[in-house]
Amino acid sequence: MQTMKNIKIWLGLAYIVFLGLFLYFLLTRIGLDELTSYDFLKSNSEHLINFKKSNPILQKQRSIKNEIEIELIRKACSITKKGFERVLKFVKPDVWEYEIEAEFSHEFLKNRSKRFAYTPIIASGNNSNYLHYIQNNKQCKSGDIILMDVGAEYANYSSDMTRTIPVNGRFSERQKTIYNAVLNVKKNATELLRPGILWNDYHIEVGKIMTSELLKIGLLEKVDIKNQTKKNPAYKKYFSHGTSHHLGLDTHDYCDLNLPLEKNMVLTVEPGIYIMKAVSYTHLTLPTKA
Repeated sequence: MQTMKNIKIWLGLAYIVFLGLFLYFLLTRIGLDELTSYDFLKSNSEHLINFKKSNPILQKQRSIKNEIEIELIRKACSITKKGFERVLKFVKPDVWEYEIEAEFSHEFLKNRSKRFAYTPIIASGNNSNYLHYIQNNKQCKSGDIILMDVGAEYANYSSDMTRTIPVNGRFSERQKTIYNAVLNVKKNATELLRPGILWNDYHIEVGKIMTSELLKIGLLEKVDIKNQTKKNPAYKKYFSHGTSHHLGLDTHDYCDLNLPLEKNMVLTVEPGIYIMKAVSYTHLTLPTKA
């Protein structure tokens, strides 16, 4: 037994010595700087590894969904819809934002969604004017509205829904006017989302539609349009974020925004008008049509 143990020790030492000599040979033959340099790797890439950037490949693969992926996203959207329908029956004056979040969570888990697709936003009153408000710790008061930005995950695929509802079940006339203006923008933006349209062109057209609606409801005047610039259009005062984003494994999924939209890309449509004391925000998730 002792002899075998000694043999193993000597074999281990011999291996270490051999490895050291081999490395010494490499370093003296090639040179340490050359061995680790990008030029060396590039010049010998055909004998080593052919490096390519993964991002362009992933953008193409993930931006265009197959039928299975679209069905999983539909399922996630269906679960989110069930959560919204549950909340509509639950909301009343004096409930707390976190209680509404809990209702969504209950319905999602009940329908085999493991989690929210992203941190939920339940913003009542003036909280609805702040993008990505996530505290969800205020009491909802009669006369206020609630902006709910939530989505269920299903089989690792995301949904993304935002809706605005009145706490007491009835919009004021002004709230209704603003809500309908946003709804008109959403409907028209949805019609624009077709294969072949460019990302920047789409958002420019949506900006024009939003500008028209803001003029109709008196939030913008003709002088505002006259004084606007290309970098600072007038409508940005009330609608400061983008209209759409890709949806998939991530809520904001991979895509190449320089290429035209293609069939089976899945995008959100989410215009909004933000005003202190009143806000309307609504969007829909849908695949681009053929």
